[in-house]
Amino acid sequence: MLGTMNFGPQTGETDSHAIMDAALEAGVNFFDTANVYGGPENKGRTEEILGSWFAQGGGRREKVVLATKVYGGMDPNSDAPWPNTDRLSALNIRRAVDASLRRLGTDHIDLYQFHHVDRATPWEEIWQAIDVLVQQGKILYAGSSNFAGWHIAKANEAAARRHSLGLVSEQCLYNLVERRAEMDVLPAAEDYGLGVIPWSPLASGLLGGAVRKEREGGGAAKRSAEALARSGARERIEAYEDLLAARGLDPGEVALAWLLTRPAVTGPIIGPRVREQLDSAVRAVDLDLDEELLSELDAIFPATGPSPEAFAW
Repeated sequence: MLGTMNFGPQTGETDSHAIMDAALEAGVNFFDTANVYGGPENKGRTEEILGSWFAQGGGRREKVVLATKVYGGMDPNSDAPWPNTDRLSALNIRRAVDASLRRLGTDHIDLYQFHHVDRATPWEEIWQAIDVLVQQGKILYAGSSNFAGWHIAKANEAAARRHSLGLVSEQCLYNLVERRAEMDVLPAAEDYGLGVIPWSPLASGLLGGAVRKEREGGGAAKRSAEALARSGARERIEAYEDLLAARGLDPGEVALAWLLTRPAVTGPIIGPRVREQLDSAVRAVDLDLDEELLSELDAIFPATGPSPEAFAW
């Protein structure tokens, strides 16, 4: 699954188009974005880059499952958003969908995701807005992102009372370093039949060979060193890289392949800045991790386990 957050802030329009062409050619047809992507001063730019790519034709839009998100305010100069200019009020959802459709240059969004939980707006209001958009053909499905397990349950129970479809997916932070989603998010998603779309599958680069890059020097060395220092996980990352080096395996590819072995996970979102990162991610699909290696990975990065078993008998 192709994440596009770098398109605009890190990767120019021409290179972004080339990455999307290569992704589609490789069989990657789920493209994920958000209305706020593009950088603090240029929110919406990423959707515009996708829109200009779709406009090239060649069946690009028809071949892509398009996902975007709503929640954050779009005004870069506003520290105190006016009511209904952010989050999940019915009015903001309606306005945000129309704005995203214009930037994307399309007549519908396949998966419209709530970027975060809105604790101030009742689910009855949220679902009323979503049901209208589905009826209008502007969106097909709704999904969540950064929800707790009980938020998924609350949202879908509210939808059931309206005889609405409810959430079909959850996009959560989940990787070898950060496994807390196993406690309640993944079990809730699995129980309610949601697909799980992990973001940051490489833990902000930690699982992509951070120790090796730090040692090798070059442009990535400083970023890797800073990421390792912030994480407090240097010893585990070193053990991880040593384990895979002995097997001749690439750390980033293994991290992605590991997610594909997890129950409920549909597929991780990759966010390449350059073509080489896309190629590496695609190779992970064909990587087969044996049980011995999976056990060794669990020893380095212990499983959290489902609740309440994770903290009770």
